[in-house]
Amino acid sequence: MLSSALVRVLTLLGIVAAFLLPTTSAQASAPLRTHAAAKGKFIGTALATGPLGSETTYRTIAGSEFNQITAENAMKWESTEPSQGQFTFSGADQIVNFATQNNQQVHGHTLVWHQQTPGWVQGLGATAMRSAMQNHIAQVVGHYADNPAVVSWDVVNEVFDENGGWRSSFWYNTLGQSFVADAFRAARAADPDARLCINDYNVEGINAKSTAMYNLVSSLRQQGVPVDCVGFQSHLAIQYGFPSDMQQNMQRFAALGVQVRVTELDVRMQTPRDSSKDATQATYYRNVVNACLAVTACAGVTIWGFTDKHSWVPDTFPNEGFALPWDANYQQKPAYTAVHDALAGGTSGDTTAPSTPGTPAVGTVTSNSAALTWSASTDTGGSGLAGYNVYREQGATDTLLGQSTTASITLTGLSPSTQYQVYVRARDGAGNLSGNSALATFTTQSGPGGGGGCTAAGTVQTQWGGGYVIQPVTVTNTGTSAISGWTVTFTLPAGHTLTGSWNATLTVSGQTVTAKNAAYNGNLAPNASTSFGFQVARPSGDTQTPSAYTCA
Repeated sequence: MLSSALVRVLTLLGIVAAFLLPTTSAQASAPLRTHAAAKGKFIGTALATGPLGSETTYRTIAGSEFNQITAENAMKWESTEPSQGQFTFSGADQIVNFATQNNQQVHGHTLVWHQQTPGWVQGLGATAMRSAMQNHIAQVVGHYADNPAVVSWDVVNEVFDENGGWRSSFWYNTLGQSFVADAFRAARAADPDARLCINDYNVEGINAKSTAMYNLVSSLRQQGVPVDCVGFQSHLAIQYGFPSDMQQNMQRFAALGVQVRVTELDVRMQTPRDSSKDATQATYYRNVVNACLAVTACAGVTIWGFTDKHSWVPDTFPNEGFALPWDANYQQKPAYTAVHDALAGGTSGDTTAPSTPGTPAVGTVTSNSAALTWSASTDTGGSGLAGYNVYREQGATDTLLGQSTTASITLTGLSPSTQYQVYVRARDGAGNLSGNSALATFTTQSGPGGGGGCTAAGTVQTQWGGGYVIQPVTVTNTGTSAISGWTVTFTLPAGHTLTGSWNATLTVSGQTVTAKNAAYNGNLAPNASTSFGFQVARPSGDTQTPSAYTCA
C-alpha cells in the first residue's frame, strides 16, 4: 500500500491536461502544466477565493494551465483563526476542493508570519504565544493531513531583515529564535507526510539575506529540525535587474539536502506598460523557469496569481504593475510565451510523441529499490527525446515512481514485500508522452535491504514532568555498502504515549515503536548518518525514557 506522502507527491506528475485553450500558437503543443509535468516539475499559481467563485474565465485558466495551487490569503492565520480557538476553513476548503477537481496539488501558505496575524496573537506572553502557535499549526495542518491534495506548507515566513539579521517581529521579540524550530516540529507532528518549507523574499540571489537563510537552514537540519524545503518568493522588478546567480543559489541550498522552489513569482514594471518592458519581463520569467529546470532539487515555480486583473502589485507599489503573464482582460502576454517555451524546451510546434519504449527488464531488487532497463525510444517531432517516466500500474490512479534521462533507472523508496507492476513512457522536449510500454512485474524483498548494517542511538534533548523529547536518534550505516532504507525499533516504557515525530514515519503497536526513514533520508553511504526525533507524554513523576534502539 502506498504511503500518503507518495500519493501526495506523485498525484500530478503523470497527468496530462485534458484540454487546450486555443488562443495563440505558443499553446499549440500543450498547456503549461503538461510541459512542467513532463519535466518532473510543477507550474503553479496563487488563487483568490473571490474570482474563483465568480469568474468562469479565471476558473478555466486556473484549472487548465497549472498543476499546483497556493491559496493567496485563505490559509493565513487571520483567515483560519481570526479569534482564539475559533477556526474556519471555508475559503481554504474552496481552494482545496477546486484543486482536487482539477488534479492539482496544494501548497499551504502560511502558518507563522508577522503579517496577517490577528492582534490577539501578537499581544500574548511567551508561554501563551508558543501554545497558541502550536495549537494553530496542529489544527490547520491537521485539518488537511489526510487530504492527498495538500502536499506541503510554508511553515515559517520572512524571518530575516534585508541585512541578514533576525526580523524584529512579535514572534522573535517574544519567543526568540526558538519559534522557528518549534513551528517546524509542530507541523511535522500534525502531518508527518507533508513537505515543510521556510520562505522569504529577496533571497533569490546570493546576498546577506539569503546567506542568513542558508546558515539557518543548515543549523536547523543539523539539529534534526524537519526543514524539507526552501522557498524563494521572487517578487522581481525589471528596473532592479535580474539576480544572475539565482541558479547557483538554488544549488547551494540543494546541497544541504533540501528541496528548493520558487513560491511567489511575479515581475512588475513601472507604468506605463510598453512592448520593451514586456520583452524584459518575459526574459525574467524565462530566466526563473530555466534556473529551476537546471537544478534537480527545484520542484517547480509558482506564479503569484496569473492575471493583472487580480494582482496585489498596484496596491502595494504605487505606479507599478502589469506583473503577470495574462493581462487584465485575460489575454496572454509575452511572459506567458516565455514560460511556456521554457517549459516546452523552446519548441512549441512539436505535437509528435516519441516511439513507445521497450518492455522494462528487471535487474537487482532489494526491499525498497529495483533496477530497470529498456530499449530506447526515438523522437521525430523536432524537440528531441528528453527522457522517460516510470509509472506503477494501479488502475485509475497510476503513480509516477521515477524519471530518467537514459533508458535505465533504479527506483527507490519502494515498500518491502510488495508486488509492483510498472511501465515506461518516453517524453520529448515539447512535453509529448509516448504510449505505455508493456508491463514488468517484480516483488520487493522483505526487510530494509540495500546491503550493509546500521546502528541507532538516541539522546534525550529535554524532559519535564509530563514528557520528553528524544533528539537526535542518530542512524548510522555501519556496513561496507550503501543502504537505501532503514528501520529503527524501540520500546516505550509503560504508560508513555508518542505525541509527535519528525524526519521519520513512526507507527506504534502496544509499546513498540517502529520508525522508518522518510523519502529524503533513507539513502546512506557507508559510515554516513542521519537522524530523526520524537516527543512522548508520560505520567507525572515518571523519569523513564527509551534506552535501547535496534536498527535494520
